[in-house]
Amino acid sequence: MKNCTTFLLAVGLSSAALTTQARISIAPIGTYASGIFDEGAAEITAFDAASKRLFVSNADENTLDVLDLADPANPVLLHKIDLSVYGDGVNSVAVKDGVVAVACEADPKQEPGTVAFLDVEGNLITSVIAGALPDMLTFTPNGRYVLVANEGEPNDDYTVDPEGTISIIDLKKGVQNLTQADVKTVSFSPYNRLERLLKFAQIRIYGPNATVAQDLEPEYIAVSDDSRTAMVTLQENNAVAIIDIRSAKVKRIKSLGYKWHVLPGHGMDASDKDDGINIENWPVAGMFQPDAIASYTVRGRTYYVTANEGDSRDYDGYSEETDIGSIELGSWINNRFPTIQDKENLGRLGTTTAAPFGLKNGVYHQMFSFGARSFSILDEHGHRLYDSGDDFEQITAELIPEHFNANNDNTKFDNRSDNKGPEPEGVVVGKVNGRFYAFIGLERVGGIMVYDVSNPRNPDFVQYINNRDFDADVETPEAGDLGPEGLVFIAAEESPNGAPLLVVANEVSGTTTIYEISTME
Repeated sequence: MKNCTTFLLAVGLSSAALTTQARISIAPIGTYASGIFDEGAAEITAFDAASKRLFVSNADENTLDVLDLADPANPVLLHKIDLSVYGDGVNSVAVKDGVVAVACEADPKQEPGTVAFLDVEGNLITSVIAGALPDMLTFTPNGRYVLVANEGEPNDDYTVDPEGTISIIDLKKGVQNLTQADVKTVSFSPYNRLERLLKFAQIRIYGPNATVAQDLEPEYIAVSDDSRTAMVTLQENNAVAIIDIRSAKVKRIKSLGYKWHVLPGHGMDASDKDDGINIENWPVAGMFQPDAIASYTVRGRTYYVTANEGDSRDYDGYSEETDIGSIELGSWINNRFPTIQDKENLGRLGTTTAAPFGLKNGVYHQMFSFGARSFSILDEHGHRLYDSGDDFEQITAELIPEHFNANNDNTKFDNRSDNKGPEPEGVVVGKVNGRFYAFIGLERVGGIMVYDVSNPRNPDFVQYINNRDFDADVETPEAGDLGPEGLVFIAAEESPNGAPLLVVANEVSGTTTIYEISTME
């Protein structure tokens, strides 16, 4: 791998921890490059151990790119599966026991989408209709169900806003015998009458003229090991939904609350105009707003890891986006922080016009930001047990100071500080030598953060690796991996080379990179 930048730190680990626990190190060993820049040519991947094939969603060409992973150091494109017959765009792919499930959106995407089931050669087995904008899907661990997050985004004019739903596809009779009658829809419409209560509980319901069911937008799904319960991220709503899979019912909707950046260890660099790295505490409430979520089980208890990316609604017909320098702040803020709206401070930090609280007569008495620039661990009820605080910015500030908070399509120093910083988006959890590790992709500056999460209440940082050359033109292959999106862990027992692997699809560079995971005693 030419010009890849690889980092391994033991930040935060005691000497005792280093000597008594087996640690891991990841390093890139192979890359497949689509040659397509910034068009989503590599977004989500799925691996079939029996055929040693890797399926990569290519939104630019509306295909599944099928890679031979028999030699992980040399992934080879076997062929492309044309998905245009199933919909207007591929959004997700998952594989279980030789069956490939693909989520495709309709045109327009406010119409019901399609889930197609293929064999590993790309031949259609059957297909069913899902909800509007099926954005992510996954098999349950026992293979009985496929769960689909139907995001239900509005059109650009915000005149058509379909309901967000979860499709539960029951494969009990076998994929070959699957019919539309085997698809249940988890609806949020029973919560329409509870809108006021949900808002009081800090669930963000704020789309123009939207019911609760229209406003909730399922983003990503993780399933418990017993295949009975799913946790679904509702990103724009800063919440999660807990789903009972057998009954296809919503058990609970829970707000994820706020990250108080005023607290020690929870700072952020909030300006791209301060001519430096300034990770400071600010009186800002960060909305966690996770994208990806992953699950794992320790001593019989299920835990969920979230990548707290942040997201806003920004359409032609409605946009909540503004910056703190453009809003009227309450007198208590101005009196205590008279220069807080300067561009060197919080003036350029992205915020929302749809404040969850603290907004009265057009005056903001509390400031908010999108995302938390961190990962969190939740228990099975959605209670937060851990958050990584300002680790990601502190670590990248130390390791790549000249390119701190650069973007995935440029190398400008501090470029994303006024937005969502490094912007963690993807996450996967894997087990290596009896310990659990979370791998978190940073969408903007790039790279993978690795944490030992075996103790869900006290994870350890292990490594940050960034397979990117900041000196190269971002639109050339020499730039390496840009915009990590989907991550897949391949356990040693399923790996083609016998070593655990991490596969990362990078949507901006259009590359899919395979990392080998080594243990260090």
